[in-house]
Amino acid sequence: MNERRFIADLLTPLATTAAARGFADDAAVWAPPLGRELVMTHDTLVAGTHFLPGDPPADIAWKLLAVNLCDLAAMGARPAGVLLSLALSPAEDDAWRSAFTTGLARALATFDVALWGGDTVAGVAAAVLGITAIGHVAAGKALPRHGARPGDGVFVSGTIGDAGLGLAIARGAASADKFLLARYRRPQPRLALGAALAGVATAAMDISDGLLIDADRLAAASGVGLALDLAALPLSPALVARAGDDDAARLAAATAGDDYELLFTMPPGTDPAPLAGKIAVTRIGVVTTGAGLALTGRAGPLALPARLGWEH
Repeated sequence: MNERRFIADLLTPLATTAAARGFADDAAVWAPPLGRELVMTHDTLVAGTHFLPGDPPADIAWKLLAVNLCDLAAMGARPAGVLLSLALSPAEDDAWRSAFTTGLARALATFDVALWGGDTVAGVAAAVLGITAIGHVAAGKALPRHGARPGDGVFVSGTIGDAGLGLAIARGAASADKFLLARYRRPQPRLALGAALAGVATAAMDISDGLLIDADRLAAASGVGLALDLAALPLSPALVARAGDDDAARLAAATAGDDYELLFTMPPGTDPAPLAGKIAVTRIGVVTTGAGLALTGRAGPLALPARLGWEH
């Protein structure tokens, strides 16, 4: 299947909004809603680094879209459209491309976001897949990383550490578990929660490289410290059944990465639960003066691990 047929047969049917112009022009044209500011992000998935050769193409498409939408959620933005970039190797044959676009269509529909355009190339040694996601937020309400203040509560959404075990399952290093594998392959952007936090939370970001390393980044951006209670870390029953519930298991969960949950801070006395709907939110610490992280476990203070999370 050459590029022209790939675009015409598989991608153009996904261009269902006026902004995409049926892929007939050189670029998309979109008018943002009145009084909203644009929020833009771009993430890349590389074969062998961000996904494995045996990962289903539909799941790869889902994750490619989801990790970008997680960035919009962390800014409190609502997604509008995406631009897709595919650099494909010989391994991504016609069957792979068909399954990928089927998965992409399902993900676009699930998150109510439109495909506006992009580019495709072939002949690379390993696939490099990218999406630029465009969203919008009320003027002046975009969530920053730099707004945390001493006394604020520190919260996370969902559960932490599941995707790390899911990756081990995908690699064949652990026995199968459908829930944990899905947490790795199909992250869930917390778009509704992010939008509800806009203008309310003092700082926010998504957890992509591990809770501890991303918390350290939020603390640095805000010029504060974070005192985190590892015993309060929300863990799923599936993770506890596999890894246990001691401080070592919780440290492993906090450094695993690929959670794509929201980490955010709220003014003292503010309860985010009414904003979260059905998404669980858990207070895991407090913002302090100073810098960096301070950890407490079940038996008292804990030393920071040498590795806080994933770094390229």
